[in-house]
Amino acid sequence: MYEDKDIRVVIGAGEYSNNPAWMQTQEKDLNLLNQGDWADLFSQNSIKAILAEHVWEHLTYKEGVKAARNCYTYLKSGGYVRCAVPDGNFPDEEYQQMVQVGGPGSLDHPAASHKIVHTYQTLAKMFEEAGFEVRLLEYCNDAGEFVFNEWDEKDGCIYRSKRFDHRNSNGGLGFVSLIVDAIKS
Repeated sequence: MYEDKDIRVVIGAGEYSNNPAWMQTQEKDLNLLNQGDWADLFSQNSIKAILAEHVWEHLTYKEGVKAARNCYTYLKSGGYVRCAVPDGNFPDEEYQQMVQVGGPGSLDHPAASHKIVHTYQTLAKMFEEAGFEVRLLEYCNDAGEFVFNEWDEKDGCIYRSKRFDHRNSNGGLGFVSLIVDAIKS
């Protein structure tokens, strides 16, 4: 069992991490849906922060609620999940084709296993169903307008964000994520 006063966990860390001091996990280490994986690694109410960048879109809505409930169980009071997913309201046709359910056509494309494309309403509702308070950090509203609320990358850096993604240069937005903090009260 992982013991630390300030446990910070990256879910689906991939090949690189923008959060190197955090505990890096892959699905084989920590399946979001498997309560046994959580119990093997952590005590309940022991985690300070969980970061999941482009993970939740690989779960159905119902699976997303279950995963959020598992996170809630293992987070300390005041702990949070910083979650980034593709934004279903971003008004760019090429982007929407790339992030659509099932991906853009190629079975080897990372988006081939997408099961949902969230909007700020669906992602917030999913975490709220699991008991969290949700703070929207970056998202596109119903009119497709990008909204940015200040957030500190020291609390979990999301590369695919307005500030850090290399595709967002010269004042334009080439790639956005819907980013929330889901906070356990």
